[in-house]
Order: sequence, then structure tokens, then C-alpha cells
Amino acid sequence: MGKKILVVLGHPSSDSYCGSLADTYAEAARQAGTEVRKIHLGELDFDPVLHEGYTRIQALEPDLVAAQEAFAWAEHLVFVYPIWWGAMPALMKGFIDRIFLPGFAFKYRPNSSLWDKLLAGRSAHLLVTMDAPPWYFKWINRMPGHNQMKKTILEFSGIKPVRISSFGPVIGSSAAQREKWAAKVQQFGLDANAM
Repeated sequence: MGKKILVVLGHPSSDSYCGSLADTYAEAARQAGTEVRKIHLGELDFDPVLHEGYTRIQALEPDLVAAQEAFAWAEHLVFVYPIWWGAMPALMKGFIDRIFLPGFAFKYRPNSSLWDKLLAGRSAHLLVTMDAPPWYFKWINRMPGHNQMKKTILEFSGIKPVRISSFGPVIGSSAAQREKWAAKVQQFGLDANAM
């Protein structure tokens, strides 16, 4: 059996273009012999607000317990989501707030500013759509959403390498262009065992 891959759809709608790309990746990765699990955030039942921060334990809903189990199982994580207002959708940020907790994703060391990275040994690929041209997001906006996911969430938790593929501008794109992007995503899935 090939690599264990978890595909997380961060767009609230499974019927979105991101949903189509997530399905394309998962199907191609299965064809390549990997074991794939999927999480569609819009279909989960959970409160995305971490009401008390880390000062009080907030019980995880069953869907979040299952999500943590899927993250623990996976060797490679694929997040598919759009950039809205420079970063991921609020639902995806809420999901991360709720499951990337101390004791699961990281652990602070006593009397130290250092921490243990509890999700080490995994890699990730971010498949990100946007309405801005990717060059504009990179050079003018300075990639706030990419930096947040790669550096301050995934790498903070020990996940690396983190690869990012940006697709845009989606707004006004032709069917032919979307098919071209989907073909790229399909190839990523087919090559998943090599990553």
C-alpha cells in the first residue's frame, strides 16, 4: 500500500471549484495506489470558535475527534481552499483553532520559549485558488495566507516540507483554464507516492 494521504477541503461548499479539485486529487492519488481519506469542512458539525483559548478545555465534537484521528493517521496532508481576504476561509481557520491544540499539534516546554512539534514526520501540499493573479498575491500582498498556513501553523507543528500551488485568477477564468489547473492537480495526485 502507498502513502496515507488526508485531503482536507477548506471551502465550505463541496460543490465549489475547490471541491472539484479536491475530488480530482483524491481520485488520482487512489489510482496511484495511495490510501486516501477526505474531510469536507462544510459537512462537519462543530463550533469553529475556540471560546476560552487555551485557558479552559473545550470538548471536541465527534467530527473533530474523527478529524484528529485522521491527521494522526496521515503521512501527507493536502489542503484545498480559496484565498478570501488574503487568507483561508473562516471555517477552515476555526477548524484549525479547534483541532491543532496543545498536546495534539504541539506542546509548550516548561520554563522555555521552545515547543515540541507533535505532528512531525508528515508533509503537506496546499492547493490554493484565488481571484488575484498569484504574482500579485506574492509580490504585492506578500502572501499572508500562504505564510500563515505554511510557517505559523503547519511548520510550527512539525509538518514539512510544505509545498504550495496557487491557481488564479479564478474569477473570469475560462473552462479551458480551469481544466488546465485540474490537470495539474490530477498529476499531483498521480505523483503523490513520490512526494
